[in-house]
Amino acid sequence: MSAIWYECKVKYKKFDEATASHKMKTEPFLVDAISYTEAESRITEEMAAYLSDSEEIKITNIKIANYAEIHPFENSDRWFKSKISLIAVDEESGKKRKTNIYFLVQANDVKEAYENTVSAMADTMGEYSIPSIAESPIMDVFPYFTGEEEDVERLKNFTALRDSKRVSNETDEVLEMEDSLAAVD
Repeated sequence: MSAIWYECKVKYKKFDEATASHKMKTEPFLVDAISYTEAESRITEEMAAYLSDSEEIKITNIKIANYAEIHPFENSDRWFKSKISLIAVDEESGKKRKTNIYFLVQANDVKEAYENTVSAMADTMGEYSIPSIAESPIMDVFPYFTGEEEDVERLKNFTALRDSKRVSNETDEVLEMEDSLAAVD
């Protein structure tokens, strides 16, 4: 069964580090649910973990999101919407036909989002192109898990990937020199 993702816009008090005060924010979150009612219930439950007992949230909008797949990646902190054009050739006419799908991919920048999209498409047998990648306003993603043993492991992996911290991609010149010298030997 494929997942139905609901984009929930939530208005709540969020601590602003720049001003060291709480400000009202409206931010979109994504939840996996089977109905609007369940999406509302799940986002309320998920957001309760981030708020104190005295704080309340207001759900301002819920809509079905058009993501075919969600791909969290380790050491990434932002979500990007990748448009993927699947290319099929019509056997009778010989013309190419494109079908667009959208992935939500976690990355730190657009270049990394492109690489992560290509990685997510690695097992695809057909031809495809990636015409656009844009940063998404989605703040967090809450997948549905049944609580069964295999789902608990999937939840741990998803949460670990989602919450992992970014690792510096800067080049270590000493290690780079050692690698180049080892390659010469």
